[in-house]
Amino acid sequence: MGQSFLLRHIGETTSGEPQARPVDLVHLARHTLGDEDLEREVLQLFVTQSRIYLNRLKEAGDRAQWQRAAHTIKGSARGIGAWAVAECAEQAELLGHDVAEDRCRNAIVALETELEAATAYIRSLFVEH
Repeated sequence: MGQSFLLRHIGETTSGEPQARPVDLVHLARHTLGDEDLEREVLQLFVTQSRIYLNRLKEAGDRAQWQRAAHTIKGSARGIGAWAVAECAEQAELLGHDVAEDRCRNAIVALETELEAATAYIRSLFVEH
């Protein structure tokens, strides 16, 4: 078993200040028992699945499809500790499905922004230091 991402990446910052991260590595390590292979697998699944369900959200034809897509992203994000993504998905889940409507478009933009931040952070974890 490899060393957890938690042990390698917690507290890393260039300024010496605590750094807010798009993924709560403590939460992730708790759920994976610090198993690095499992952490990698879960994070990779999140990256793939969140992109699929973001596209489903954008293409939702009715309220049920919209809510299912948002709910799935929310659950996946909570599972890895991507709290900002989960919050945006939860807000989107409460809306209708008309992507032509400003508040739905804004929800998609906000969610996509948070997903991009989480994805970039996840990818950075796989880069050897």
